[in-house]
Amino acid sequence: MKQELYACVYAAEFPAQAWLRLRTDLEAEPVAVLEGRAPVETVCSVNRPARLKGVCLGMTRLEAEGIPGLRLLARSAETEAAARSALLECAAHFSPRMEDASRGTACACVLDIAGTERLFGPPERLAERLRTSLAAAGFRVSIAISSNFHTARLKAAATRGILVISHKQEAIALSRLPIEALGLEEQHAETFAIWGIQTLGELAALPEVELITRLGAQTAEWRALALGALPHTFQPVEAEFTLKEFCEFDTPVEQTESLLFVAARMIDCLVARAATRAFAVASLVVRMELEGGSVYRRVIRPAIATVDRKFLLKLLQLAIAAHPPQAAVMLVDLTAEAGQSSKVQLGLFAPQMPEPSRLDVTIARLKAIAGEDRVGSPVLEDTHRPGAFRMDGFAVAEAETTQQTERPRLALRRMRPAVPIRVELRDMKPVAFRDNERRFKVAAAYGPWKTSGCWWSSDDWNAEEWDVLAATSGGSPVACLLVRNHQLRKDGRSVWQLEAFYD
Repeated sequence: MKQELYACVYAAEFPAQAWLRLRTDLEAEPVAVLEGRAPVETVCSVNRPARLKGVCLGMTRLEAEGIPGLRLLARSAETEAAARSALLECAAHFSPRMEDASRGTACACVLDIAGTERLFGPPERLAERLRTSLAAAGFRVSIAISSNFHTARLKAAATRGILVISHKQEAIALSRLPIEALGLEEQHAETFAIWGIQTLGELAALPEVELITRLGAQTAEWRALALGALPHTFQPVEAEFTLKEFCEFDTPVEQTESLLFVAARMIDCLVARAATRAFAVASLVVRMELEGGSVYRRVIRPAIATVDRKFLLKLLQLAIAAHPPQAAVMLVDLTAEAGQSSKVQLGLFAPQMPEPSRLDVTIARLKAIAGEDRVGSPVLEDTHRPGAFRMDGFAVAEAETTQQTERPRLALRRMRPAVPIRVELRDMKPVAFRDNERRFKVAAAYGPWKTSGCWWSSDDWNAEEWDVLAATSGGSPVACLLVRNHQLRKDGRSVWQLEAFYD
């Protein structure tokens, strides 16, 4: 059997890291995260600049407000959940077997990396690549690698950086850790303090039988843990792949520039996470909670799935410019849908086509000018109403390889809008009609084809159609479609319209 090997990823002060991974403008500022209900809020997490200013965990809000320049943020469970999902997903790229080992305000996971040498090289190189990948995602972590699960977990929490523990050196690596690393109950911690036991090395040196006799059977587990020999049944969890980023603001944001600054970082994270799985962003759902309780929601759907960060940010900027939020923004939630990036094979002599991103930006600008429902792809509706269609979002479809076996012999060219005409009738049939310029003499008229529907709504129609063969005064023949609209009235009579020409 192969030797067991575990890598523990430990992200300390995770509530602060979850806030700062998207708020890059606050990285250099001292930040403290508060939890609890006002006015008894206490500091639960800080960053390095705040620690250098003397901020410590458990400090009350009143004490923290007395420190000049300190930025106070409220702990957000949704922000931490989104950040934890991103961390676990990034770590899962190095091993599919992963167990959650989070405790307190730290987020930690242990990876089973036995047998990964052929993929990532020796453990030292794997740890460097893992830490670099997490740093790109906005996390500062420490990594410890050991053949014992608990040794890797304990050393990662006590180490800053990367540590690789050789096989059978676990007891030496753990010997200097304080006894508090075991998370003992208060009464047992006091007993060890009375005995003068301060480190795990001193605990491991105690005789096992006498220790069990005095403190009970659980001390055998503590001693085995201090020796780095405690076995563990690995309980893997599967990181859920969800392209979602969440950012909550400490103060309402009114300026679009500040909103887009944070959104740019969120889009960068979404695109990077999608690209690691060979996906692209097919759509982007923007949800914002506004001051006063209202919700702002937009869906950005490029014509082609893309991994271009600047392009997606430009579409978001145009969407917000066309439909700005009606109040200050309290939080932003971006959810992306993964899709396959399409590739188009061009012919050697085919003309160069514009980039798809330019098309999407142009469509977004046209929508801002003409309206959302006036730009897109026309789609016929499932109705008998003549010429009924709706506008759907434009999308580039795959080219069809099937060819039509028979070309159409007749085409209908509709007039938009229909041209009003004056019609002469004989025996209830049109014999001539005139528009604003010309007079047509009808040679043959077929009809009427009566059609009506939607009588239960305001969009009802009631008309009769005539297929007409006519000639102009100059003798030029034409084939056209005449419609008598009974819904439109002029001088108490139904209105006639020239609807289309047959080509």
